[in-house]
Amino acid sequence: MGRAYQNRKDSMAKTAAAKTKVYSKYGREIYVCAKSGGPDPDANLSLRGLIDRAKKDQVPAHVIEKAIEKARGGAGEDFSPARYEGFGPGNCMAIVDCLTDNPNRTFGDVRLAFTKTKCKIGTQGSVSHMFDHCAILGFKGDDEEAALEALMMADVDVTDIEQEDGMITVFAPHTEYAKARQALQEAFEGLEFEVDEIQFLPQTTTTIEGDDIELFEKFMDMLNDLDDVQNVYHNAVIED
Repeated sequence: MGRAYQNRKDSMAKTAAAKTKVYSKYGREIYVCAKSGGPDPDANLSLRGLIDRAKKDQVPAHVIEKAIEKARGGAGEDFSPARYEGFGPGNCMAIVDCLTDNPNRTFGDVRLAFTKTKCKIGTQGSVSHMFDHCAILGFKGDDEEAALEALMMADVDVTDIEQEDGMITVFAPHTEYAKARQALQEAFEGLEFEVDEIQFLPQTTTTIEGDDIELFEKFMDMLNDLDDVQNVYHNAVIED
């Protein structure tokens, strides 16, 4: 699972450079999370994790506070999640996660990114069964057994745990995210997560080469430029 995760991280590096886009995505996600689960991070563990991730990605405090205040006020846009799947350049598999206040507009925009790059958007479930929807928590340490014991004591369904180069990485189903995070924080005082995310990790990879490389880059750029798109997951590996 570690290799698939690293491929995913490498592919996100370009997107993460666009700071204002990152701020906007976090603001929208925090607003939706606070509105659905409550604006108090102590009671809403998913919100607490999201705020910590936002801070780690250097999202300014005023962006976070504005999103929470907006949710607390009960006004504002009514965003809902939308997920689209399909086959990208080189027949790679792609999942596009969105938060939208206009599903028809978002579907049209996402479909255009597929059609403009000679790709095919599919039906729900067409490729997601080839990905693992995981919570990934990584932190500095070497006592893998103590981490696993803490998770087991909290009745967390651990998928995998790796220890490499002084770093422990825990993989669990996405539904176990808040429970796993809390169990580790309670077991290791002052714990800071180096990795704290929910991802779709591909079970297999598809190599992209030749003319498909340029198409793939255009495909990703078109999707990442859309305000409604929160994340794009894929199984593509670029052939150097």
